[in-house]
Amino acid sequence: MADVLISFFRSSLPNELAAVLEDILKAVESGDFLAVFEQPDVQILLGHVESEATKNVKREDFGLWSDYIFERLGLILSKRNEEQGTPIKETAAYRQHLFFVVAIATFYAFIQSTVTGPPLPFKPAEVLLPKDVSSSAKVLSKTRTDLIASLSADGVAAYKLTPNIELLCLAETILICPPIQKNIELAAWAQLRVNFVQQRLLSEPASSLQTVIFDKLRIVEDLILNFTKKDEIKDLHSSFILERAAIHTHHGNDKQAKADLDQATSERKFEFALTGLMGKRTKFQQKDTSQLLVLARSAGAETNGSADGASKPKALDLNDDTLHESIQYTEKLATTDIKNESTLPASLAELDPSNQPLLDPLDSVILLSLAESIKNTNPADGLTREETIPYATRVLEGGSSNWQVYTQALLVRSRIEGYKTRTMERGLLQLQALVDQVIAETLGEATTDAETNEKVTSFLPQAKEGEAASVSERLRYIFPLSSPLRWELEAELAARWVHIGGLRSALDIYERLEMWAEAALCWAATDKEDKARRVMRKQLFHATNGNDEDADEDSEKWEGPARDPPPAEAPRFYCILGDIDTDLSMYEKAWEVSGSRYARAQRSLGQHYIAARNYEKAAEAYSLSLKVASQYHPAWFALGCAHLELQQFKKAVEAFSRCVQLDDRDAEAWSNLAASLLHLRPKARTDEEDEVETVTNHPRTDALKAFRRAANLKHDSYRIWSNVLAVAASTDPPSWNDVINAQRNICELRGATDGEKCIDAEILDMLIKDLVRSEDGFDVTRPGLPHMTNELVEKHIKPLITVSPKLWSVVATLYTHTQRPSSALECHEKAWRAVTIQPKWESGTEAEWNAVVDMTIDLVDAYETLGPRERTEGLAAGSGELVAKDWKFKARSAVRSVCGKGKEGWEDSGGWERLRERLEELKGRE
Repeated sequence: MADVLISFFRSSLPNELAAVLEDILKAVESGDFLAVFEQPDVQILLGHVESEATKNVKREDFGLWSDYIFERLGLILSKRNEEQGTPIKETAAYRQHLFFVVAIATFYAFIQSTVTGPPLPFKPAEVLLPKDVSSSAKVLSKTRTDLIASLSADGVAAYKLTPNIELLCLAETILICPPIQKNIELAAWAQLRVNFVQQRLLSEPASSLQTVIFDKLRIVEDLILNFTKKDEIKDLHSSFILERAAIHTHHGNDKQAKADLDQATSERKFEFALTGLMGKRTKFQQKDTSQLLVLARSAGAETNGSADGASKPKALDLNDDTLHESIQYTEKLATTDIKNESTLPASLAELDPSNQPLLDPLDSVILLSLAESIKNTNPADGLTREETIPYATRVLEGGSSNWQVYTQALLVRSRIEGYKTRTMERGLLQLQALVDQVIAETLGEATTDAETNEKVTSFLPQAKEGEAASVSERLRYIFPLSSPLRWELEAELAARWVHIGGLRSALDIYERLEMWAEAALCWAATDKEDKARRVMRKQLFHATNGNDEDADEDSEKWEGPARDPPPAEAPRFYCILGDIDTDLSMYEKAWEVSGSRYARAQRSLGQHYIAARNYEKAAEAYSLSLKVASQYHPAWFALGCAHLELQQFKKAVEAFSRCVQLDDRDAEAWSNLAASLLHLRPKARTDEEDEVETVTNHPRTDALKAFRRAANLKHDSYRIWSNVLAVAASTDPPSWNDVINAQRNICELRGATDGEKCIDAEILDMLIKDLVRSEDGFDVTRPGLPHMTNELVEKHIKPLITVSPKLWSVVATLYTHTQRPSSALECHEKAWRAVTIQPKWESGTEAEWNAVVDMTIDLVDAYETLGPRERTEGLAAGSGELVAKDWKFKARSAVRSVCGKGKEGWEDSGGWERLRERLEELKGRE
């Protein structure tokens, strides 16, 4: 089966065009790309044959080979023979569609030569480039170096040793040709793929390319959804959204990737579940334990049966003296335990976990993409790996439905196993086997060391015939899989060697790949910064005495003149030097040599200025970086923080707003956005009729929404809930529901450690007084705000109160107005005791004395008001018994107690007189 793009293209063609292009389309599908390049029109385009239109276009007149091709293509496509009766192969439409197919073929050939294999049966330079270029090693190297440099974006260089770059550049040149873009809508999908591969050639994502890629994604989806024959092409839309998921994952957009994977799962009616089943993982286990596994079944698949006879790469055995090769399940489904306690669909419940059916390749892609998504979204810990590996295991143990899918599954498993002691060896060897396989099957031979020209051979046997597959099978699902490029895979192997301490093996790989930045970072990570510094300076500067050839590698510090022109990766190299030496001039030089395009240089400066509390310069640096890389979320966050410190609140709101647009699950950004909004003035507008200003929007309301969002995302943050509480209480009118929710969460989070200190007594007092004044009454038995308030007090606040008179008084108010006089009086008594047990109040300040006086008078008032009432609570409710029949005695006793203790220090004070007056009033009521 062909790639969906080819199927889509074929279905969109008029019958007459489809007929004349069928042979070349079949050649592309089968991987016979040489047959495509040998077409007469393609030979003219490449300059191997001249036509009347192109005879004056000479290669030497153009700096870049791709510019030369672009000029020739424009002239070829401008030729029009549209009279009636003109043969179809002489029309402009035919040539446009032909060259579109040529672009697809060259792009596929590039992917074959750098990702999937098998080796190309031709040398691209000899087929595509002029003979005077391909026949001279020096000229060919210069041509390819210039083409690679042309793919740089935003100051980020493409990988300098990218092989067969002319294939990728030819595809891009054809696809950006205006007549093809205008008349072949599907060019957008092909260009999307080319741009994404270009993005992956860069050492870090380029914002400008990212913008183009996401614009193309929207265009392609519209094309698919509006295509009238889309139902005739199997897996058209689901293949596209899986491809989009891979793009999102590469750019770190995990939420969007997960949404795409969920959509593809639904569209394909693919059923799977991560579940647990009793079994044994080790050979010495006596007791079965629950083991994670994925049960999965493609729509329409048979219950059991795999495809062990299909071609697939070699999966290495574990060969461990403790672990089984695979989990030994002891029961089928009786003990299955789904995490969310839901029941398994019948189609999954009947599966034999040890012999599950073969999955459709796209369904396998979904599982592998989910594994990558889990790895990106969650911290790299043991639990995450335990959750991830069943997805890869399910793809592998079902057998091979596609060679490249199976290869990717081996890679995903090796990544997970590389961090566990018992599986580390198999994980590393499997990754090495995949590297060997890719090198052998993209180069056709062992690779060569860049320094010594010695052959680098693999330590595992080369792939056997049964472990190989056709070009079409390898390329069929390569785009939704997003398999790594050859040097990406080798660099991953090097990083694995670093992880287990194999520094020399890692450096050998980095040096052979000429990944000097990675080599320097490898040295720096092992506390050998001097070596890292020399590696970087060698790329940027000449030897100290100017003689590079005679320089001693072990002692030379490379402090001579800067290389001119600087290497393509100079901005990155300067930044790494800046990191090693904490030298700001290196970041500034990186910005300079990139032509003010390398955003990381300004971000590094901004980070330094933030640490030095120079927020003005930090804001300037981050602003410059964002003009280049406007999609970089951490830079927007840092810029917002700098503006907050500078009290530039409007700019801070703008920065944090961009943060939450890019990642709406960033709780800290939402919280800081809210904090910024609190400092803005309300917006106002002039009413044209009344000519008065009226408030239309209050920033506090927006701030509350932002804090609420932050709290929902970071539910365990006491600080954010405190902000929600304060802002909710300060809006007009207050948002009491948010107040109650926030105070409840604060009590749950901090009650055990902070006790009553985590309760905001003033806000609680405001809430209860507002309810008391409410026209709807204060009926706590009915659902609504009074009921929620009562539940908050009873379950969360009252158990925490110890010595706070204010809190006891607030609770007393609640009980008084909800017809619970006994409880109210008890709270008044506790509030009074909380004040009078404070040490040395009788000899303290007048303010302390007056506080005791106020609370004593408040208690007397409570005795007078509540004591004569009938009990409404407990066993005595309705019996006619009074709350406190001796309330007068208790009230006089309280006053006399305070007067007795305060007589010596406060007998002539105003507070003393108030107490004596209240005591006389009590006597008068006898």
